[in-house]
Amino acid sequence: MLLELIDPSRSDYAERLRALGDRTASYSPDVDRAVAEIVAAVRARGDAAVAELTRKFDKRDPRPDGGYEIPRSEWQQAADSLPGDIVQALEHAARRVRDFHEGQVETSYEREADGVRLGLRVVPLRSAGLYVPGGTALYPSSVLMNALPAKVAGVPEVVMVTPGASPEALAAALIAGVDRVFEIGGAQAVAALAYGTETVPRVDKIVGPGNQYVASAKRLVFGDVDIDSIAGPSEVLILADDSADPRFVAADLLAQAEHDVEARPILVTTAAPLVDRVEAELERQLADLPRASIARTALERYGVAVVCPNLDDAVLFANTYAPEHLEVQTRAAAAVADRLVGAGALFVGPYTAEAAGDYLAGPNHVLPTAGAARYASPLGVYDFRKRISVLEYTREGLAGHAADIVRLADVEGLHAHGRSVAMRVADVAEAAGTGERGGEDS
Repeated sequence: MLLELIDPSRSDYAERLRALGDRTASYSPDVDRAVAEIVAAVRARGDAAVAELTRKFDKRDPRPDGGYEIPRSEWQQAADSLPGDIVQALEHAARRVRDFHEGQVETSYEREADGVRLGLRVVPLRSAGLYVPGGTALYPSSVLMNALPAKVAGVPEVVMVTPGASPEALAAALIAGVDRVFEIGGAQAVAALAYGTETVPRVDKIVGPGNQYVASAKRLVFGDVDIDSIAGPSEVLILADDSADPRFVAADLLAQAEHDVEARPILVTTAAPLVDRVEAELERQLADLPRASIARTALERYGVAVVCPNLDDAVLFANTYAPEHLEVQTRAAAAVADRLVGAGALFVGPYTAEAAGDYLAGPNHVLPTAGAARYASPLGVYDFRKRISVLEYTREGLAGHAADIVRLADVEGLHAHGRSVAMRVADVAEAAGTGERGGEDS
């Protein structure tokens, strides 16, 4: 069998279910040590270190001007080289992604009463860095999903880095409104964005997927710069009953498994006979799948079929596992989906293929992994905006709050806090005859 069968007949059933949920996005100490050296080198030596490391890992020399920035004219040439239907598909996806994310824009607000004006100012970050995998991989969808929310948020400068700029990625950068593109990758690209070099601007936030070196670098620079998340392997959990079409279930497990050999394809079902039918479909569909070797390896390493006694148990497991992608292929799928709270994205009903969410539907495909969907959200406009509290008191307004401020400062033993308020309103308090405390006793 391609899928490990976990059913109630196993003596270790409960233990195995617990073990499935125990996953992490951490990497080996060797990777972290190597990344720390790369980040330190870029931070200390800027462009020189970036060039040295890019020659070493990617065998790419700087451009004649000494940097790695790709001129916008080359983006346009790359886009013009693509078949028209590919460009149209990218534009279609961009329109849908932009439209969906425009609904996420928060507005600033103010409240004013009794001499006190309070507000929350929502402003865009000044800059964002987008990491896009390159080389043999083509990920224009990653460009759209990461850059468009930033632009909808109002970020004035979006900087893209990639170890191999495909024509498709450059076309997506044009469509999404990316401002600058540098052909560098790996941990050195993350460090360049985090700390800036002579040619690469320092950004406020870094987003986008990458390999374990990229993920480790993002973890290391977090705090000096914001990041979206530390992504673990991609994962799908398909919740199915006896009404599910085994062709659809198998197809979506394979769609996840073909990402890479670390992908997690999980079937959770209340119908034990479905497992055998899905197994047969997996073998049939693998026969002519171009990335069959990768998909088969992922299935054999991490593919699981969990059989639950009833739907309640299946829902409980799905919420506990908290997958990146959670498909519902059951009767009354919408009602079942309403009970699911631990997921990055929900795909409801047999015709809601995960691939629709990856490319065209509109919601973001950058989702929490490794169980982080218990508390984390998809990438969105809110990730590229920050909130600033605004406070403005009149003297009379402060006088109305002074007594309680001083009392609370005294409780905490922070007497300079209380004094800083009392001295501002002493004359108001005396005029009002309130007997506010001031001076040394405050």
